[in-house]
Amino acid sequence: MITAMPRLAIATTDFEAIVDTFGRRLGLPIVDLSADTVPKLGARIAMCVADGGSHIELMSPVVPEAPLSLSLQRFLDRRGQGLFALMLEAPDPNAEAAALTARGLAVMPLMAGAGGRDIHPSSTQGVLIRVYPNDSYPGRAPAGWQGLGLSGVQRAVIAVRDLAAAAATWGPGLGLPADPPRIDQARGVRSVRVRPPRGGAIELVAVHDATRPFAAAIAERLAAGREGLHALVLHAADPQALLEPLQAAGLAARAANDGANAIEIPREAAFGALLRIEAPGG
Repeated sequence: MITAMPRLAIATTDFEAIVDTFGRRLGLPIVDLSADTVPKLGARIAMCVADGGSHIELMSPVVPEAPLSLSLQRFLDRRGQGLFALMLEAPDPNAEAAALTARGLAVMPLMAGAGGRDIHPSSTQGVLIRVYPNDSYPGRAPAGWQGLGLSGVQRAVIAVRDLAAAAATWGPGLGLPADPPRIDQARGVRSVRVRPPRGGAIELVAVHDATRPFAAAIAERLAAGREGLHALVLHAADPQALLEPLQAAGLAARAANDGANAIEIPREAAFGALLRIEAPGG
C-alpha cells in the first residue's frame, strides 16, 4: 500500500547554486546530506524541509560510476536540469513492487545501493517514481523557522495526453484514491487529483482549452513530446506579497497568468523546475 509522497527531486549540474537559490533566495530550510550521500550513492543531495507538504530533494551527480550518479547524469544529458523523480512510500517497497508489477507497471530491478524500488517512466506518463520505506527521511525544519512563509510541496502537477489512462495508472494502478475528473475553465484543463493517504496531491492535467495560458503551456510541452512532471505547487498565506522579496533576492518571480491568486518562478530561474506559489485552498 502506498502511504505518502514524501518528496520530489530536482536534478542539477550546479549543486552550490541550487542550494543557494532554494535556501537563501526562496527562504526554505535546507539540510545538506552530501557528507553521507557522496560516499554511499555517488551524488550530492540536499533536502528542503519546509513544514507542511512534501520535501524538495536537490540532487547532483559526483561519482561517475555510481548507479545513482549515472542515472542523474543520463537525465541531465537527455533533458537538462529539471524535475527528476517523484518519491512515494510503502511499508515494504519490495512487496509493493510485486503488487505494482502485477497491476501492469514497469518496476525495475533493484538498483545497487538503493533504498527503494523504481518504476520506469514509460508506464507512469513520463514520471520516474521511486518507492521507499515509510518515513524514509524524518528531517524537519528547525523549531521556530520563519523564512518567507513557504510550505513544502502541496501538489505535483503532471502533464498528460490521455487523462483517463493516466487516472487509471495513478489511481487504481498505484492503489491511490482519486477525485472524479473535473474541468477547470480558468486554467483550460481537465484534471484528476490523486491523493496519497498521508497528505499532498498529484494532479494529472490534460488540455481542454488551449487558448488559456496554463493549458497553452501544457499543450506546448506535450507538442514537444514530453508528458511528465510539469510543476510543483507550494503554499503561502499571501502569494502576491512575496513578489517583491523574491524579485529583490534575484528570482524572476511573476504573477501567474491564469487569473489565480498565485505567482510563479519560471523554469529558467529554478533549475528547470516550474514553481507555483498559491494560497491555501487552491
